Order: sequence, then structure tokens, then C-alpha cells
Amino acid sequence: MSDGNGGTVGKAMEVLDQVAAFGRPVRFSELLAGSDYPKATLFRLVQTLTSQKLLSYNDRDQTYAPGIRLVRLAHAAWAQSTLAPIARPFLDDLAAGVGEAVHLAQLDNGQVLFVDKRKPAHTYDTLAQTGQVAPAYCTGVGKAILAFLPDDRQEQALRQQAYMQYTDTTHAQADTLSAELIEIRADGVAFDREEHERGIISIAAPILADDQRVVGALSIATSTIRYSLESLEAFRPVLLQTASQIGAEAKSWQFPDTQKH
Repeated sequence: MSDGNGGTVGKAMEVLDQVAAFGRPVRFSELLAGSDYPKATLFRLVQTLTSQKLLSYNDRDQTYAPGIRLVRLAHAAWAQSTLAPIARPFLDDLAAGVGEAVHLAQLDNGQVLFVDKRKPAHTYDTLAQTGQVAPAYCTGVGKAILAFLPDDRQEQALRQQAYMQYTDTTHAQADTLSAELIEIRADGVAFDREEHERGIISIAAPILADDQRVVGALSIATSTIRYSLESLEAFRPVLLQTASQIGAEAKSWQFPDTQKH
């Protein structure tokens, strides 16, 4: 799946991303409608991905979906390239202790990738799900990571933000976000003030390695029906303690530096 310069691989990855974005089995006509590639090129890419089991094809419905090979690759990536395996017991303890959803995220090309989520059964659910990405500028975990990046990395990450206004409290430009990031770095925690999802708030903390490099972030998320922003302060001590514990466990772990790209 290479033309010698990575072009074919890049195109194939775009098709995989497109299929995954539907969140359901998708027909070729739907892919074509949203693709920049000519029909013949797209068909060839889809057929190659299917033959490699990166896509699966349902002959009855004539639809494509992510293939089983991706599941194996995703599991390997989760185990080898994320904080999730070493953080899992700490997340379990935190979620059980606070009785709310707990999110673990890492930065990926200016966005946050949720690498784990623990949620007591009775709690109000959030949009964030394991394996999904979300904007960094309007999530608690995203702002916690951005605030603790070195200046050059932070500047690069801020340029990657779209500043789409999801709610009335979403940052619409870099200037207001930059001002808040200074406050977050001084305070040690970040808050999501219904910035990405109306009715959902969170308190988040960065996860720092021994050299103070930020390797991820941890949040406790809940509904405004259950808590106010002010009452989330009660979670600060246990949140910071858990983030510190995960950071200590991560000291010998080598993470892919996705912040450079």
C-alpha cells in the first residue's frame, strides 16, 4: 500500500478516517459523495483496504465498516503507546471514589484523544468516549495539556485549533484561550464550563512526567444537574493526587511525541 513516497498510504488512511467518522456501516456512494478522490481512485483504495482486512464489506447491505485487523492494531497501540494500561487502576479507584465519569486523554495533532474512560453505571454520560478525539481548546483535559506545554509547542497547538463555537462559553479566538491557559498553569487545574457540550462540566489536571513534561491529562466530568462549577473544587485534592500517581508510574514509559506533528 505504498507508491514509494507515502502518498497511497496517506490516501488510504484518509479513507479509513472517513469510514470511521460515519460511526456506522457506510455505502460506497456515501464515501464518494464526501471524497475528494475520483471514483476509480476511491474504489481502488477501498478494495485494497478490504483485501488487507482494514475494512470489512457486508455483501448483503453493500456497506463498509472498519475491519477486524484494525481492532488488533488498536489494541496494540492502546497497550504500547498510551497512558491507559498503567493508569487504569488509578482511574478505577478515582471513578469509584467520586462516583462520576473519569476521562484520560493525550494530545494528538492539536486535538485530545481520549485513551480511557471509567464511568459508574448510574452517572450522566458525556460525549467523550475511548478512542474518540475532541478539540483541545474547549475541553478540560485539552486546556490542562495546552497550559503546560512549552511555549513553542503551545504556540503550534494553538494554531491548530478551529475555535468553533459549540456553546456560549466556548473560546472563539486564541487571545481569550491564551489568557486562560496562563491562569490554569498558575492554578494547576482547568475547568470545562459547558464549552464543548451544554450541561457537561469538568475539572481537569495535567499528568506530568518526572521532567515536568506534560504527557496527558485527567478529568472528572459530570452534569450541571448534579454539580455546579464551584462544587467541583471538592474534587481538586483527589484529582491532583491521582494525576501525580499516574505521572510517577509513567516515568519509565516511552510515549510517542505526537505534539511535534
